[in-house]
Amino acid sequence: MIYRSLRTLAVSAAIFAGAAAASSAEELSFAHFVPPQHTLTGSVIEPLQDGLANEVGDELTIRVYPGGELGKGPLEQYVRVLQGVADIVWGLPGYTSSQFPKTMIAEMPGVIDLGTPGYPAIWRSMDLIKDEFPGTKPLALWTSEPNILIMKNKDIRTPDDLKGLKIRAAGSTSAAVLEALGATPVQMPAGEIYNALQTGLIDGVVTGASAVTDFKLSEVADSYTIGAPLGRLTFYVVMSQARYDGLSDEQKAAIDKYAGEYLSESAETAWNRVAEETIAGLEADPDKTVITLDADQAAAFGAITIPVTEEIVTELGAEDVLASMRGE
Repeated sequence: MIYRSLRTLAVSAAIFAGAAAASSAEELSFAHFVPPQHTLTGSVIEPLQDGLANEVGDELTIRVYPGGELGKGPLEQYVRVLQGVADIVWGLPGYTSSQFPKTMIAEMPGVIDLGTPGYPAIWRSMDLIKDEFPGTKPLALWTSEPNILIMKNKDIRTPDDLKGLKIRAAGSTSAAVLEALGATPVQMPAGEIYNALQTGLIDGVVTGASAVTDFKLSEVADSYTIGAPLGRLTFYVVMSQARYDGLSDEQKAAIDKYAGEYLSESAETAWNRVAEETIAGLEADPDKTVITLDADQAAAFGAITIPVTEEIVTELGAEDVLASMRGE
């Protein structure tokens, strides 16, 4: 009788322990608006998933909702975390530029030298820009490879070649640079570029070369100008602060180990790798024109674009952020 009672208690305890273990397991939703084959998957999502698996096994997992499954609008990514639609999102500060004016200093011409990674500049300046990320825990912040000009039926070698052309810009900083160059900026999400180029709604695009691969722009663009100081793009991956706070200490530690500069470096390295491979492929394609500016040609653009950076920073009163991002 006593044995049966103890056995019953043991079985009940085992069931309770199993239920408790099951209840402690957490699944985080990660929403984004690009296809699963985008560079984001291999450089951000999979390293984070693998890192959590190494640390806590199946006690904390990530379920991905690509291609806008939790909401089609790329501009609403940040809001989705605040509203609890998703636990983690990926987005571009440029899509909601008014929220991220200081963060976007990292993407302005002349702030980060060519060949220098951008993510350290952003994380170095986190104390100065953290107020632009309310209600969230930034998991990764990085920059793209340097921007290039991606054109349809237009070759760009001088600033004058851009005058009067309609050029897509990702956000307000790129728009300001294009206006200074005499072009007409047209802001739209990256997913709309293909059709806009194909139909002639725009003449070209300012963005990183990796976008040519990620969004198949080589099918609709035929001329590419490299080397003009046009800045970069910035990206974020943020998690709901409330969701993070609700995790166990072990689960938080697992996220902390892989978030920050580790995940940002993984992302930026991948963006640059894809960009280099893309440019090499374009140069090998006889149907494409790749224009690499020499120092004098690049300086002609810089004489117009770099003063835009100083002007915007002065308007923001963010000289401290600029100095921090430059490592001064």
